[in-house]
Amino acid sequence: MADISLFKETGIQITLLLVLMIIVAGLIIVVFKFLSIYGKILKRKESVEVQREAENLSSEEVIAFEEQEKALHFTPPENDLSGNLPPEDKKGVIQNINSVEELRVFPVKRRTSSLQKYITPELSRLILFFLGTAIFWLVLGTTFGLYAGIKLVAPDIEHTSWFSYGRLRPGHTNAVFWGWASLAMMGLAYYVIPRVSNVENFNIRQGYLSLILVNAAVLSGTISVLAGVNNGGGEYREYIWPIMITFGIGVALSLHNFFKPIIHRTTKEIYLSNWYIVSGTMFIVLVIVIAYIPIWQDGVGETIIQGYYMHQAIGMWFMMINLGLMYYFLPQQLNKPIYSYSLGVLAFWTHTLFYTLIGTHHFIFSAIPWRLQTTAIIASAGMLIPVAAGTANFLLTFNGAWYQLKNSYTLPFYFMSIIFYFTGSFQGTVEAFRYTNLLWHFTDFTVAHSHLTMYGIITFMLWGFIYTLVPRLTGKEPPKILVGIHFWLALIGLLFYVISLMIGGTQTGQLWIKKKPFIEGVINMAPFWLWRAIGGSLMWVSHLIFAYNFYKMVKKQDEIKVPKTPAEILATKKQFGNTEFNT
Repeated sequence: MADISLFKETGIQITLLLVLMIIVAGLIIVVFKFLSIYGKILKRKESVEVQREAENLSSEEVIAFEEQEKALHFTPPENDLSGNLPPEDKKGVIQNINSVEELRVFPVKRRTSSLQKYITPELSRLILFFLGTAIFWLVLGTTFGLYAGIKLVAPDIEHTSWFSYGRLRPGHTNAVFWGWASLAMMGLAYYVIPRVSNVENFNIRQGYLSLILVNAAVLSGTISVLAGVNNGGGEYREYIWPIMITFGIGVALSLHNFFKPIIHRTTKEIYLSNWYIVSGTMFIVLVIVIAYIPIWQDGVGETIIQGYYMHQAIGMWFMMINLGLMYYFLPQQLNKPIYSYSLGVLAFWTHTLFYTLIGTHHFIFSAIPWRLQTTAIIASAGMLIPVAAGTANFLLTFNGAWYQLKNSYTLPFYFMSIIFYFTGSFQGTVEAFRYTNLLWHFTDFTVAHSHLTMYGIITFMLWGFIYTLVPRLTGKEPPKILVGIHFWLALIGLLFYVISLMIGGTQTGQLWIKKKPFIEGVINMAPFWLWRAIGGSLMWVSHLIFAYNFYKMVKKQDEIKVPKTPAEILATKKQFGNTEFNT
């Protein structure tokens, strides 16, 4: 098998095509941004030319323009119209019609006060606490990940047991899984569920209790893992059972909260977003219970449960809820309905059917019964149905609105996450093929795949949603330039990270197939681990920028606002009252 030409393998060909799609998608964003900048340059050039022509106008041309201006401002005699009242604009329709209140170098999203009808200040604060703590775990968790990547390049940098690679890695994965992504999704769900149910019926205290329990679980879990106290049952299952049960109870409290507005909804149907969100939240509670029940934790049974736990946590918790959030936020951002509700329903049910069967595709050629391995491979191929349906639905929703990519600072996150959703999920199907599984399993290629999905899909989606939502809750937008820097550092860093590990992992797999000593694979990975550290550093810096952007969006500051409209002037009068007799 080692003699087979690598590029003749279907799985390798598909993977190369998928990576190329990601690069092309990134180039599309570059083109749209370039067109936006180029358009501004052309306008500036045109403005300079017009100014130059204006300076050189002849007296005849000046007279002609003055006549045109006089004609434009001509006011007919009063007796030409009915009535003799002076003209007035009682409704303020033409107030400041020729004035521009802001510097329009970067686009400013429109806000309306009608949002406050659906989200109370108390719920808004709860959501911001969820998002704020999530960002804390993003920065801390990826700091662990970056340091672990550096230790692959410089393993002798220090020898503290708490920061050994074997403890840093689970500290990293669990912090970003259960801290960053989980808290961010739950916070966003607290916004979306009442919006699509048209009623807010949450128990806010219960929401805060859920927030406290989840954060307490991640904090205690991080400390215990770094201290060497862990479950040892498998990947992403390192937290000991009391800690993970605490996490499950916290999620269950929010699940109970989520049901309330859906039950009391004012709409007849349950919108698709709530299908995804509630199903994902129900499923993770079930997955945690199954994964920690001791009766299955022996021999091959534990391996089967590990595959089930690992994949259901990703596909039926992170992916499920983020897709539900996308079905709300994407149409809202594009100001268009979702392309096809039926495609969304098809994607939901086929996702639920196939994803629950694919856990053991990580253990091809293992002691697990062959029929279970084959079932996982078939179900992995079946996942192409929901992935294709969802991707098509999202991209077709963009139809007629692609121009918005030029000026929006949120839509690039949406677009790239959709591309990653297709490529990362499709690549996961390819990785389930028997030859590619034999080639890539236990190599760094799987690390590349996990970042392609959990980072490219989940994290990019969450960033887009947070940049969309928080300005609506606080009235403050992030610095547009810093959002752009955040996007490009994260995207370029991810590409460095993923492509280098894919190449290195493939080479290592070939060495193992040829029965070469294990140490040759380690030596082979040295330059690719350096690129991993470089890409990881870019990603980590982007997280710091994102945290700063969030701070700017939630920071309380006194803004000096000059009342101009009649409503603002009257409000000021009402606020201060008559002051002429005050001493």
